[in-house]
Amino acid sequence: MAKIRFEVECKGANKVFLAGTFNDWDTTVRRMKRIRKSRDVFVTILDLPPATYEYKFIVDGEWVCCPDSPRVANEVGGENSVLEVTEDT
Repeated sequence: MAKIRFEVECKGANKVFLAGTFNDWDTTVRRMKRIRKSRDVFVTILDLPPATYEYKFIVDGEWVCCPDSPRVANEVGGENSVLEVTEDT
């Protein structure tokens, strides 16, 4: 297992959640916490085994890809962010 930190800047956001293949795309189970020193940055940490994961942030109800990660096409005509967790991560 690797501790993976997810971080995203969302100007003016009230609630940010993380959903992906690691949690069956559940949009409510992983609420991200706002960093106190910055009102616009949200973080969460997951323990993940080595694998390839797809994910997105849900920012005030809107699905958003990570601006800094690779992306792949999804089955609804959009894109998902991709994370590769290895033994060395």
